[in-house]
Amino acid sequence: MTRRITWTLLVLTSVLLVLAVVPLAVSMTARERVAFRDSQRAATRVIAAAAEEHLSDRKPATAMRQELAAAARAGDCAAVYDASARLVASTPCAAAQGREAEELAEEVVSGHEPEPPENEGRLLTAEPAGEVRSPSGAVVLARSAAPLDARIAALWGWSAAIGAAGLAASVVLSVRLARWVGRPLSRLDASARRLGEGALDERAEVGGGPPEVRRLAATFNTMAARMEALVHGHRAVLAEVSHQLRTPLAALRLRLDVLAAGAEGDTAPELASAQEEILRLSRLVDGLLAVARAEQATPRPVAVRVDEVVAERVAAWAPVAEERGVRLTATHGPSLSAALGAGHLEQVLDNLIANAVEAVSEGGSVTLDHRSAKGLVRVRVRDDGPGMSAEAKAVAFRRFGNPEAKGTGLGLAIVHRLVTANGGTARLEDTPGGGLTVVLELPLGPQG
Repeated sequence: MTRRITWTLLVLTSVLLVLAVVPLAVSMTARERVAFRDSQRAATRVIAAAAEEHLSDRKPATAMRQELAAAARAGDCAAVYDASARLVASTPCAAAQGREAEELAEEVVSGHEPEPPENEGRLLTAEPAGEVRSPSGAVVLARSAAPLDARIAALWGWSAAIGAAGLAASVVLSVRLARWVGRPLSRLDASARRLGEGALDERAEVGGGPPEVRRLAATFNTMAARMEALVHGHRAVLAEVSHQLRTPLAALRLRLDVLAAGAEGDTAPELASAQEEILRLSRLVDGLLAVARAEQATPRPVAVRVDEVVAERVAAWAPVAEERGVRLTATHGPSLSAALGAGHLEQVLDNLIANAVEAVSEGGSVTLDHRSAKGLVRVRVRDDGPGMSAEAKAVAFRRFGNPEAKGTGLGLAIVHRLVTANGGTARLEDTPGGGLTVVLELPLGPQG
């Protein structure tokens, strides 16, 4: 955003400077040229007035020669021609003589107003001596264009300097403005990212930037404080519930074990059934706590080697699968890293493998594979068990949503929550030939 603001102001300033400075410089250049021409023509008329007295009134040429001498001292070259365009007098400089000057004099004495040309860096002007229609002669004056060119160059130089100064000032102001607006937003963005990664104590700076950005930062801090209090409150409730439920369940199970040890007759089966119910209730409480923790997960993504975790979890569950007569394997895949919270992929695979091993009958198989797909890491857990109906798959990721679940019905809910919290997706598909396939698509992490 800083760069966009800077470039926008620079382009706007450049356009305004071009539209303002260039036309002004062009107009002043034209004015300088007109003023130079007018000054040159005025000097020519002064000499022409003195020359008329000599050519038409037959007065002495003293005044005419004095004016020619004054023109020479001023750096001009002048020549006086009679009615036949013949040279009468001139300054020592011969720039006002020659074929071009004679043609100008002929046009003037014939009653025309010629277009003054430029001759070797000098501007020529011609004025009639006497009446314009029937002059008694003509005066040609050549003046160096160097002063005019110097003034025009200085004019354009000052215009360029003003434009450059304005552009430089615009650069400084636009950069400061962009940073004034952009830096607080960048810090706020970084704070929001760290809060999303799980740093609940993160707060944004409220001191700098426009009032709107400061209000936004204050609102963000209020939201972050409330979120932190809410999450900590939920965690405290979970800890209390865990303690309050597990302790009496453990005590009740211990007492049932003591009673079952000395039970005889019809009492023993009843106590065994009660022990199983207590065990199922303990697993249910543990599952609910696991789901609640997963729902509150705010992961800080790290690079997780998917191939290593898959191989590790398959090796860890191999004894359990072997005991049940299930073949658990993992296909060899590429070395890929996913951006996940620490330990989340292990927890997800543990739940999926546990569900698959429990669903598959003796002699069945469970296979894990992974690969790269469109900027994601795709992990599949396939089994050849009984599979799921379409209705069961539609609600399988909800807590207690699957009526066909053999366990607590919370494993897939934990999987879905952990995967989506890390920016991935989870879905269920039918395994070709029968069974269920869980497809996980996880964000690709830095490879190396």
